[in-house]
Amino acid sequence: MRVALVNNFFPPRASGSAHLTEELASRLAARGTEVLVVTAAFGDAPAEEERDGYRVVRLPSRTIPRTKLAFNFDVSLTASPRNLRRLFRLLDEFAPDVIHQHGQFFDLTFMSSWYARRRRIPTVLSVHTRLEHPTRPFGVLLWLGDVTLVRAFVALSRPHVVVMDRPMHDYIRRRYAITEERLVPIPVGVEPTRFAEADGHAVRERLGLGERPILLSLGHVIPVRDRLALVESLPHLVEKRPDVAVVVVGTVYDDRFRRRAEELGVADRLVLTGGIPKDEVPEYLAAADVEAHDLQGYGLGTASLEVMAAGVPVVSVVDPANFPGVELRSWENLVIVPPDDPRALAEAFVRLLDDRALAARIGAGQQRLIERHFTLDVVTDLHAELYERLAADRSTG
Repeated sequence: MRVALVNNFFPPRASGSAHLTEELASRLAARGTEVLVVTAAFGDAPAEEERDGYRVVRLPSRTIPRTKLAFNFDVSLTASPRNLRRLFRLLDEFAPDVIHQHGQFFDLTFMSSWYARRRRIPTVLSVHTRLEHPTRPFGVLLWLGDVTLVRAFVALSRPHVVVMDRPMHDYIRRRYAITEERLVPIPVGVEPTRFAEADGHAVRERLGLGERPILLSLGHVIPVRDRLALVESLPHLVEKRPDVAVVVVGTVYDDRFRRRAEELGVADRLVLTGGIPKDEVPEYLAAADVEAHDLQGYGLGTASLEVMAAGVPVVSVVDPANFPGVELRSWENLVIVPPDDPRALAEAFVRLLDDRALAARIGAGQQRLIERHFTLDVVTDLHAELYERLAADRSTG
C-alpha cells in the first residue's frame, strides 16, 4: 500500500492538521505502508528529507500577506506551473494507491485533485476548518469561494471526506453537496502518553505564578476561538477567586479579547505566552488546574482533546452529540456550559477550582473517553481501513 499525504501545513509549521499529518505518516510507515508527504516549503526546513520511515518533499512556496480574511494566518502557497509539473512527476514516480488531502482550500489540494482525476487515483479529503468568519463581509467572501472554487475541485476528484464531528458533517453536506455514502466519520486523534510524565513546576516558576490557580486557554487566538467569552467571565471569576491567573498559550492573531479585558479591568489576570513548541505543551498542561478555549460552539478541536487526554478538566460550549457515536456527559467526562452566559462560565471555573476531588474525577473521565475513541492508534486504524477499501475498490473497478 502506497499513500500520498498532501498538506500545505507540515512541521515545523505548527497547526493541528500539520501534526495530525505527521502522526499519520509516522504510524502508517511503522505498519509497513509506503508514505510520501508533499507539503509547502517553510522556514529553513529541508526541501526533502527522510523521517521515521517516510519521505517528505517540500515544494517552493511563497507566503501571502496576513489578512483578516485569513484570520491573520501566514499561509504558504505553492501554485505555479513548475510546481504542478514537479507534483505530477513526484506522484507518478511514487504511484500512490490513495491520495489523502488535508485542507479543502489549499492549492496543493487543488493540484493533487487535478492529478487524481487525470490518473484515476482515489482521494481522501480531511476538512479541518470551516470557511466561516464572524465578520459578515469576510464571511460572504469565504462562502463565495467555498461554493465556487472549493466545491468545483471537490467535484473534480470526488473524494471520500473524513468527517471529524457533527458540525463538520453538516457543513460539508451543505457547502459541497457530498452524498452521505462518501462521508467517513473519523475523529481527530491525540497521543495520551505525551502527557504521562509531564511536570508543570518549571512553567509555574518561569511565569512567576507560584501556587496560584491556573486557568489555561490553549491554542491560537483566532476569530472562531477568540477568547471573548472567557474574558467576559473574568469579573465574576475574580470576584470569587481573586488569585486566579489566566494563561493564554498560542499565537494571538485576533487581539479583541485583550482590549476587552482592559475595558473590564481584568487585563492584569492575563498571561500571554505566544506560540510555544509542541514539546512544551505537556508542561503547560501539567501546570494547569482547568482549561477553556472552545467557547463559541464550534465543537472540540485537537487542543481540547489533548487537554482531556492530560486529565485537566475542560470547560466548553459544545453539543453533547458533537461526535457521532460518542456521548459527552457534562460533569462526568467534560464540563459543558451554555453559550453567552459569563456568570455560568465563571461558576463552572469556581466549582472546579474549589472542589479538587470533583476536578480529578472529571479529568479521569476525560482520559477514559480519549482512550476509547480518540487515540492516534484508533484514528490510524480507521484511516488505514479506509485506504485499503478504496485501493481494493480501484483494483476491482
